[in-house]
Amino acid sequence: PTSSPRPPKFGLSTLVEIRPVTMKTGKLHYYQIVGRKVPTERDPQPKIFRMKIFAPDEVVAKSRFWYFLHKIHKLKKTTGEIISVNEIFEKRPLKVKNFAVWLRYDSRTGTHNMYKEFRDLLLTDAIEACYREMAGRHRVRPRSLQIIRTAEIPAGKCRRTNILQFHNSKISFPMTHKQVRTSVLPNKFQANRPSTY
Repeated sequence: PTSSPRPPKFGLSTLVEIRPVTMKTGKLHYYQIVGRKVPTERDPQPKIFRMKIFAPDEVVAKSRFWYFLHKIHKLKKTTGEIISVNEIFEKRPLKVKNFAVWLRYDSRTGTHNMYKEFRDLLLTDAIEACYREMAGRHRVRPRSLQIIRTAEIPAGKCRRTNILQFHNSKISFPMTHKQVRTSVLPNKFQANRPSTY
């Protein structure tokens, strides 16, 4: 007699695959999406909408575009069309900048507005830091956080203490791990282990 096949064992990788994913993880990109309602005989020239969205790829960016457009102007993907999708890149990616972020998030008790400041090279990296900080401090899920506005601000308009502490021309940091290097190569094997602290 043939025995019935055993049920498959669910390992860690299988459990991760079947878990519902609400937002793709990965590096965020900055997209500009332009869309409108499909032209009809009643409305041959519909209004065009433009939106800038942070998303890991174009598919998620388009989905968020229709999500916000449906909330604001009652337009759906079935009755609309996307004209263009462009990725926006940083003009000066090697310069440290101060970014201000206005956001809104849903907590267990209600909806709250918030203003935060970040110091980074790229705006996308600052938004990633915003997502991580909101998750750590306020237990905010990515789906519950909405970026309202972002801006690059000068040092004189910064308000947060953790950003103001870096606006010092004479700022210095301690060197905790100093490794002494000699001009002449030492022997490969030594009796004593060098101390670098």
